[in-house]
Amino acid sequence: MEQPLKIDALLPAEIARRAEQVGVAKAKMDAVTMFVLAVLAGAFIALGAVFSTTVATAEGVPFGIGRMLSGLVFCLGLILVILAGAELFTGNTLITMAWAAGEVNTWALLRNWIIVYIGNFVGALATVALVFLTKQHTLGPSGGEVGRTVLALAAAKCKLGFVQAIASGIMCNALVCLAVWLTLGAHTTTDKILAILFPITAFVGAGFEHSVANMYFIPRGLVIQRFAADWVATHAADLDLTSLTVSNFLFRNLLPVTLGNIIGGAVLVALVYWFVYLRSQRGQEEIS
Repeated sequence: MEQPLKIDALLPAEIARRAEQVGVAKAKMDAVTMFVLAVLAGAFIALGAVFSTTVATAEGVPFGIGRMLSGLVFCLGLILVILAGAELFTGNTLITMAWAAGEVNTWALLRNWIIVYIGNFVGALATVALVFLTKQHTLGPSGGEVGRTVLALAAAKCKLGFVQAIASGIMCNALVCLAVWLTLGAHTTTDKILAILFPITAFVGAGFEHSVANMYFIPRGLVIQRFAADWVATHAADLDLTSLTVSNFLFRNLLPVTLGNIIGGAVLVALVYWFVYLRSQRGQEEIS
């Protein structure tokens, strides 16, 4: 008998089973396809970051409103990942549900994370190069407000303490994975977009740290600092950019933020929901 069309969103227990199935499919994907989709995801998140830093340049906007608007437009990145199809490292920490359920082994989980992480990095860096060539950093009433915003943001991210960066990464990816979780229960394009908006706006507005977004934010600042030195001397000489170094990017930001993202997504979302909805299922399978 044909099943009736279900318009309402899936219930949480149904989302958990759906997340397990999606995790298995992601882990079994061939490496080439996985890498190409990861490059796309890195580029998609970078496009959201381009939009966000441009909007953040607006002057005379109250602090909270400005943060909200920056977060709202950043949602473009995850909307493209979910609706256009791409592999995002932070969202793929949800594969831990399939791992905990015994459907994916440890090597398959780590294989996905490693390939997708590298692909995300490549996509983000390629976008940095293209955006730099557009000279988008020179936009603004005085010929450079956008670039100043980019440099100030990148430098601030490189000043975070190690524990602070981990904690910020945890908070960020808990929200990102909750957004992905909600999209798994949605049936329409509109449902998925609405599910993304509030969690992603919240993490950006609150200033939490996303490893893949930082693969764009900080390298873009580094590229402007290195390859547009004359422009920096003219338009951003008053900014303190001493913290903006490759070493600080990799070890004071990207490393701890990545660790935090893994904890936030894999533990606070994936394992918690596995425990609530799927652990009894595994126990029944072992008994049978």
